[in-house]
Amino acid sequence: MGVFDDYLVDPKLSLLDKTRIQAQVLVPVLGALRAELGKEKADAIVKEALRGWSKDLFAAIGDSVDGNPRRKWAAMHSAMAEATEQDVTVKTHRHDKDALEFDITHCRFADFFRALGEPELGALLICETDFDIAAAGTGEVSFTRDQTIMQGAPSCTFRYRFAPR
Repeated sequence: MGVFDDYLVDPKLSLLDKTRIQAQVLVPVLGALRAELGKEKADAIVKEALRGWSKDLFAAIGDSVDGNPRRKWAAMHSAMAEATEQDVTVKTHRHDKDALEFDITHCRFADFFRALGEPELGALLICETDFDIAAAGTGEVSFTRDQTIMQGAPSCTFRYRFAPR
């Protein structure tokens, strides 16, 4: 059983397909909320709800992984890399005991949400989870990302730093 099996619901279903299913429900709900409450208020409510859901979900997944924070992060990072490998193109710049640095240079998730006209929703469902996964490594793994394709940049910059062992 994989680290993200419960998150994916059906491990045979790709993360991109799962995301498309989520969008089939969320986009109309978001549209209705915007019509009723206005874009700013509706987007704020959805952002708060989805960020809370993601933080709780990935914290629970991290809690289910044995080991120290770096081990928890590594298990979750590897599982996410495996879940997304067919839908992103990665260029690794550095991978050693002190750091992991890579860029995603093409992302089918971003393509999908930009085609829907909802890159902010895509960022909430996909991009922001990277911070929640990194939180499992608190104290041993730090994460920064300056840009994402979802936000219109040419690449997503992933920069992890590891505390000395």
